[in-house]
Amino acid sequence: MRKGFTLMELIIVIIILGVLATIGFTQYQRVVEKGRTSEAKTVLGQLRTAEEAYRLEHDGYTGDINELGVSAPTACVPTHYFQYRIDAAGPANFVATAERCVGGGKVPQSTLNYLISLDETGAFTGEPGYI
Repeated sequence: MRKGFTLMELIIVIIILGVLATIGFTQYQRVVEKGRTSEAKTVLGQLRTAEEAYRLEHDGYTGDINELGVSAPTACVPTHYFQYRIDAAGPANFVATAERCVGGGKVPQSTLNYLISLDETGAFTGEPGYI
């Protein structure tokens, strides 16, 4: 009597390992991408702090990132994963938004174009799983 595995048992094990590896890799990519959002959260926090300082000096918020003195590119550049903008909705409200670059930004590029926003209250909003 020979001891060992049949060909069918080996094929089933290989298929199961392949499915598990695929699921694991997909989750790994999501975790890595979520880690890249720390750049956006940091820059959005800096923009919020700069907006508050601007409001104290000028009695209102600005929609111009260049007036704030924060390194937040308004287009995709090779040094950042996100591009940023500020929408000032009057003297008492603003929303700073980071949009993930899918071309022209820091490598690796994302295949998903998603947004993360921060308002004057400090509340983050965005795609579930990334904030």
